[in-house]
Amino acid sequence: MAAAPTTKKGRATRERILQAAAELVAEKGAAGMSLDDVRARTGASRSQLYHYFADRDDLVRAVVDVTTDAVLGVQGELLEHLDSWEGIDRWFDALVALQVERQARGGCLIGSLAGQLAERDPQARAAIAEGLGRWEAYLREGLARMAARGELRAGADPAALATATMASLQGGLLLTQVRRDPGQLRIALDAARAHLRLAAA
Repeated sequence: MAAAPTTKKGRATRERILQAAAELVAEKGAAGMSLDDVRARTGASRSQLYHYFADRDDLVRAVVDVTTDAVLGVQGELLEHLDSWEGIDRWFDALVALQVERQARGGCLIGSLAGQLAERDPQARAAIAEGLGRWEAYLREGLARMAARGELRAGADPAALATATMASLQGGLLLTQVRRDPGQLRIALDAARAHLRLAAA
């Protein structure tokens, strides 16, 4: 991995390259994105590309990180309040509303990268796993706070509950995408909520 830029101009150039690469991956898929595409979109020179990214794979792995940031950023402060049933319900409702707004297109941007990269690039797979882990951690930590307040039954495992919920979320997003029906995510999240409520004190 190339060294991070130390100047404001350098950071701006790297960010411009990275955003263009993320857009191209979303449009063409990771396999379809080329460094020439990135150069054409940004006006960056080949030397600039290799100054900020060691190679194409390094750039793609950076796209994983920026994609994770975007997915979490859309959810905003909702993720900070997953320590109550009301907060979890608001989060679920917002996720469904986002799919309605997007007309059930796009699925999970992180999950899409997993399908493209996980089996061919171990480092990209690790970056995707870390991104999903960052997402899941918000719910795990919220449930842990609920457990500490006695709102979950004794023996309830916040980590296992969070993983099961993430599995429902990812499956619901996939079905929503392929069936073009946000109701699929609603069904999956209703099932996740029922499972979570079984852990209530």
